[in-house]
Amino acid sequence: MYSKVTIAGHPIHPMLIAYPVAGYTGTLVGFAVYAANGQQFWLNFAIALNIAGVGGALLAALPGFVDLAFGVPRASGARGVGLAHAGLNVTALALFAISLGVYASHWNGPAKSATLGLALASAGVLCTVAAGFLGWMLVQDYHIGIRLTEVQERDELSVQSHRLIHHHAKAA
Repeated sequence: MYSKVTIAGHPIHPMLIAYPVAGYTGTLVGFAVYAANGQQFWLNFAIALNIAGVGGALLAALPGFVDLAFGVPRASGARGVGLAHAGLNVTALALFAISLGVYASHWNGPAKSATLGLALASAGVLCTVAAGFLGWMLVQDYHIGIRLTEVQERDELSVQSHRLIHHHAKAA
């Protein structure tokens, strides 16, 4: 199960995920500091990093979607994990996009409150952390995006065959 969108054999999706993670985290920090001190700089910081996070998430989502749609077999356990990973990431993106829609107009003037921004960013970061855990499962447990040696491929097929036989024996 290899990534379908690569550069020199390296999957692009994992290369891009650092940008939304950093943007989302910075957005949360910006809202938290703005809520504490009310300085416009921190609201602008949150808005700017929110733009970077949402833009980065859209860029990372493209190869991620292609990998999920065309690189993960439909009948594999990785498919469900991949769909949950994608769902959490889309939820985080929606939360940050809503936050951006609410606060972008406050670039030149203070927002009445940072409470909504803090709530949306906190929920979005939690979704991102959970999605990251599932993304790591895709790599670690299902070897998505991993280039295996011939010996590892044979071992992987052997393990999968054993699991399939064991699953059918349990079902019978």
